[in-house]
Amino acid sequence: MVSHLESILAGSDKIVLPYHELLTEEEKKSIYENSNIVRYNKRDVIFLQNTRTSHIMFLKSGLVKIYKESRLGKIFILKIDTPGTFLGLMSVFGSDIHQYSGASIDQSEVFYIDINAFRNIILQNGKYALKLIQKISNDGLFIYDRLISQSQKQLPGRIADVILYFSQEIYKSDKFIFPLTRRELAEIAGTTKESLIRTLTEFKNDKIIEMEGSKVEIKSMKIVKTLSELG
Repeated sequence: MVSHLESILAGSDKIVLPYHELLTEEEKKSIYENSNIVRYNKRDVIFLQNTRTSHIMFLKSGLVKIYKESRLGKIFILKIDTPGTFLGLMSVFGSDIHQYSGASIDQSEVFYIDINAFRNIILQNGKYALKLIQKISNDGLFIYDRLISQSQKQLPGRIADVILYFSQEIYKSDKFIFPLTRRELAEIAGTTKESLIRTLTEFKNDKIIEMEGSKVEIKSMKIVKTLSELG
């Protein structure tokens, strides 16, 4: 991990926080004056489950996997965060302890904001606070939906969900590269690495997708969506 303080005010035009239009100039200045940027290398841990929350984190660039580890050591990848989103808000406002972990998938930049300075803004700016509540609620609902899908859907439906997630939510393209290992993809789908590879191979043989290494092209979006819907 490479970390150093930067002159945030000098480069503040490069940082656009979510719902920034609801912040006053004074509030923006307070955020930038109480912030710093940390750069992470691929696979660096950004925050760790069961450690104390101390800052508001905003992902400026890169991809971050959000995951939870069970008492038996099993990993559950809950979601992938993309640039322009806050990290770990549910833990920051719901507990003094991180309830899950975050790790960089590729080189990432995280904008750290002093939690007390941010809380003062929330206390003063009701419209901004409401937007954050909506964001936290949407994150929670997304995770609930994924957990329900894992418990109710058959394996082809879960693998179709993974493909659609990266295609429509992360890359917004029918062609993309899986940024995770096969093991990590299996953790998203709630299955084993071997079962994931076997199902992807079946999708490829059935001409549903074209796949070479980690490169994926969806050949029949209709079939992928049908598998997802029928489970």
